[in-house]
This record gives sequence, C-alpha cells and structure tokens, in this order.
Amino acid sequence: MLRILRSADRAEINALFARRSARLDEAEAVVRPILEAVRDRGDAALLEYARKFDGLEGDSVRIPAEKLAAAAAGADDKLRSAVATASDQIRRFAQMQAPRAWTEEVGAGIRLGQIVRPLDAVGAYIPGGRYPLPSTLMMTVIPAQVAGVKTVSVCCPGPTAETLATAGMLGVENFFRMGGAQAIAAFCFGTEAVPKAQRIVGPGNVYVAAAKKLLAGDVGIDFVAGPTEILLIFPDGDPKKLAADMLAQAEHDVDAAAILLTLSQDLAERTAAEVERQLADLPTAAVARRAIDDNSAIVVCDSVDEACAISNDFAPEHLSIADESMLDSITHAGSVFIGPWSPEAAGDYASGPNHVLPTSGAARLRGGLSILDYVKIITVQQLDRAGLERIAPAVTTLARAEGLEAHARSVEARFD
Repeated sequence: MLRILRSADRAEINALFARRSARLDEAEAVVRPILEAVRDRGDAALLEYARKFDGLEGDSVRIPAEKLAAAAAGADDKLRSAVATASDQIRRFAQMQAPRAWTEEVGAGIRLGQIVRPLDAVGAYIPGGRYPLPSTLMMTVIPAQVAGVKTVSVCCPGPTAETLATAGMLGVENFFRMGGAQAIAAFCFGTEAVPKAQRIVGPGNVYVAAAKKLLAGDVGIDFVAGPTEILLIFPDGDPKKLAADMLAQAEHDVDAAAILLTLSQDLAERTAAEVERQLADLPTAAVARRAIDDNSAIVVCDSVDEACAISNDFAPEHLSIADESMLDSITHAGSVFIGPWSPEAAGDYASGPNHVLPTSGAARLRGGLSILDYVKIITVQQLDRAGLERIAPAVTTLARAEGLEAHARSVEARFD
C-alpha cells in the first residue's frame, strides 16, 4: 500500500530519498575483470561474454545493415508512423538545442568567438531486458545525427523486431548484439568489430552503470544512471490521473520511485486508493507493486513553497507540476512536465526533449542528454596589434605575478 507521510516526517522522507542510490561497489567488483578482458583480448573476450550473458549465436556481434533495413521494411504501418512522428519531434528539438558558431569584435582589435564541431564517434547503449526500448534508440541516435557525428554505433543485448526496425528506419549502420559491461568495454577500447567511441550514452542496469563509472576516465559518458523516478507536485488534482502517472513510472523497475507532493490529505488518500484500484488489472503489476510499496510515497505538505523545496532536495529525474507558476521555484530536475495534459509518458516517446535523464540526485549537476553531449565547443581568438597592445599590461603583470616570465616575454617580443 502506498504510504502517506506528512512533510514533518523528515526522517522517513530522507530515508526514502536515500534508497535511490544504486549499490555500485559490488557491481564494480563483478565488471572489473570483464572490462580488463575485453581491453586485453578484444573480440575474443567480447564474443565469450556475449554468448554467456546475451545468448549470442554465431561468430559476430554485428547485425548487418541489410537486416536492419529488412526489419524496417517489414514493420507494420502503426510502428512506422509512430517512429516517424517521434523521430521528427526529437530531431526538431535537437536542432533547436544546437549551439551556434559565432564571432564578435568585443573591443578594438580583439575578435572572439566559438566554432562547433561534432565528436567523431559515439556509442549508444539500448537496454534489452524486461522491456524493449526502441524509444531510447531514437533518443540517443537522433541527436548524434543532428550533431553530425560520423560514426554512430548502437548496441543492445537482446534487440526485438521493433528495435531493429527502428534502427533501420533511422539509417543506423553499426548495430551490435551485445550488452552489459562487455559492451561498454568494447565501445571504450574498440575492437576489430566494434568502433572505438569518444562518448558512451544511454541507460542500463547496475552493471552497465558500474562499467561506465569505472571507464569514465578513458571515455566520455553521459552520466551514471540509477533507477528511474518521478516526483509530482499537485496541491490538488485528479486522483485517477495522478495514480496513472505514478504507476507509469513504477512499472519500469522494482527499484523505481514515484512520489506525490500535495497540500490535501483528502487527495492523498484518494490517490493512494486509486493506485490500488489501478494495480488490480495492470499487466505489469508484479513490478509496479514492489516499486510502489518499497520506494514510493505521498507527502502532504503545508505549502507549495515547501513542496518545491522538498523537490529540489530530491532533484528528480522527472518532475510533474500542476502549473507553470511553480517553475521559477524549481532549481533541480532532469525534465519538467507542466500541467495535467503533460504526462511523463509523452516525454518518454514523442514530445521531443530527451528521455535519457540524470537520476539519483544527479540533476543537481546537469540536465538530460542533449545535442551538447555530441559536440565540442571550441573557442576562437584573434587579436591585432592594437588589441594585444591594449591588454598587454594585464597579461604581463599577471604572468609575472605567477612567476611565468616566458609568458610575459612572449607578449613583449611582439613589440620589440
């Protein structure tokens, strides 16, 4: 049964927040030898682990592009239409997010600016466990395509027909049937079959998270993801819709969390009862029930300000708020959904913003995956004689203050 707490129950609320963090220590010990084996033995080790953990049959982890194209051609019209709608929205949003190149004269003789260049190669991890996630394929591949990344590689330990079809519709050429730590290692180090990536993106289980954490010094990553979560702030509302939104998150994983903050004890009780009613005929109830019972709650707050403060402490992956008046009070969230017509599920699939988002409080540090994860912003500086002469006293004084005489002389040499 969904717990109902008061905002004064800080110890229980803090304990609820603390349960989000994945226990990576044990997973790191498990994956470390796998990473070392793939680094040292390349494809031979990768194939061994793919056969052992992913059920691979055959002599290669690569799925030929012709098979992806055939899967796309054989997809039913509903899937093709859904992928077209979602991919268009995701592509348009990524284009709007794209940083621009610019150059400006910021003072006499000094022109400054930036150029934007894509990464050469990225690897996208698509989970293939309890649920197939072709939506994650779109969320990770499309921004890379918009950015202009030349080599986009995708891996999935157990791709379904829908995932393969989506890859084919997006024009993916490098698709690999591999998962877990061995896939992260292959992307990090590169093998004869798998191109080396400069950055690895996409969510995965605790072993994938542990592998990304351990290799973060050798390859760029988006972030170390934990269990999914949603927090809702609705002073009042419709219990049916709120319960549905909580269960939509809870069905992802037994470790998922769904938390409602409200000002109404009556709404809290009616929503808790509605969660029970909807669980009765939910096909994914076995998973959702555990997430609701173990990791979720409704908290009755004294004010909207207090609810926003609790939310900022939680820094949720997904934040659903009743109306935009609360937005100015929100400082930490992966993605915000405003109003009763903006369910989190819309963002999971087709509204446009990325659904690969920071969890376990990481939203205090960064937002979700975006086109910025696939590009480099390179600064550009051009000074003429007058421009350098104008700032030379500051440069030489600071250089000598730091004991770097050659720095100072490199400026002065231009005026000898």
